[in-house]
Amino acid sequence: MKVKTILVSQPEPKIENSPYFDLQEKQKVKIDFRPFIHVEGVSAKDVRQQKVDLSKYTAIILTSRNAVDHFFRVAKEMRFTVPDSMKYFCQSEAVAYYLQKYVVYRKRKIYVGKRTFSELSPLIKKYKDEKFLLPNTDKVKQEVPDTL
Repeated sequence: MKVKTILVSQPEPKIENSPYFDLQEKQKVKIDFRPFIHVEGVSAKDVRQQKVDLSKYTAIILTSRNAVDHFFRVAKEMRFTVPDSMKYFCQSEAVAYYLQKYVVYRKRKIYVGKRTFSELSPLIKKYKDEKFLLPNTDKVKQEVPDTL
């Protein structure tokens, strides 16, 4: 039995030197890209209704690239200028590097965990006086509230 098509559960890569395209040419298969997960952010109106004031927070815990995108999108919609003194606690290096898209990467204000949220918690404990904001989904892993 020969494989004719492969279903990949992520968006189609935008770069031309992706290994998927090499596989497609070498093995003569068709690759379908269908993202199974769609993340939809809340609007600035919903954030205001929840009485979240972004100016009261001095640190942000970012667990994914989507969290980074949606935080800065909501901040822009609310016409909130993110201060330079804001501290960012990123769950992984990938999230920290993605954060460069929005802020200048400085070691003094970006703190990075290894990979999991529990590995980030010692860094959070060092800064007890900060006011933390955690943008996340409605279906958060139980590890996150337990650790906090």
